[in-house]
Amino acid sequence: MRFEKLMVRILHGVHVVARPMTLGVRGFVFDDAGRICLVRHTYVSGWYLPGGGVDPGETAAEAMTREVREEAGIVLSDEPELVSAHFNRNASNRDHVLLYRCGAFRREANYKPGAEIAEMGFFAPGELPDGTTNATRRRLAELAGETTRDPYW
Repeated sequence: MRFEKLMVRILHGVHVVARPMTLGVRGFVFDDAGRICLVRHTYVSGWYLPGGGVDPGETAAEAMTREVREEAGIVLSDEPELVSAHFNRNASNRDHVLLYRCGAFRREANYKPGAEIAEMGFFAPGELPDGTTNATRRRLAELAGETTRDPYW
């Protein structure tokens, strides 16, 4: 695990030099039972909302659509709706995250996660798995109206 954390720090440092500001997306994806989709990565601990970086030449909404398909095998029927924007001061002093709510979707047949996803699942908001990140819990509480929106991730 120490090697993985070191590699993440090194790669992040290279990324900061190559791209001085980073823009990421995360998304709320609820199934028909009201359960939230969460993913667990292979390179960092915890359960997260699906998402990732916005690639050059794509819109943030396109990135959100791509990320939920890659990480969870979810094919969105409509364009995701922007909910909020957050400054992620924990990652660097240049990282921002756009949070989307994804609507109707279908599951991709024969979906197999790539190397970066260890596990994905749908969970009732009151029964989140151990290891769900604090940021994920805060975003869900904000969406439910249980707390005010925090501009920091």
